[in-house]
Amino acid sequence: MSVMSKNEVKEQINKVLDNAPDEILESILDYLKELLTRTNSEVMLSNNLNKILHEDKEVLERLSK
Repeated sequence: MSVMSKNEVKEQINKVLDNAPDEILESILDYLKELLTRTNSEVMLSNNLNKILHEDKEVLERLSK
């Protein structure tokens, strides 16, 4: 995964927001505001957990059966 500059990230975020349905924009705003209240370690922990869950989705689905 390549590292984007701050401006590139902002451009990509804006592109996503431009294509997002109006119904979810407020939820996205609330989520971003919530992120700003978190410490870096909390955000990293959440990102790592999300990555693990995403990578192990099939395993978790099989375990739940």
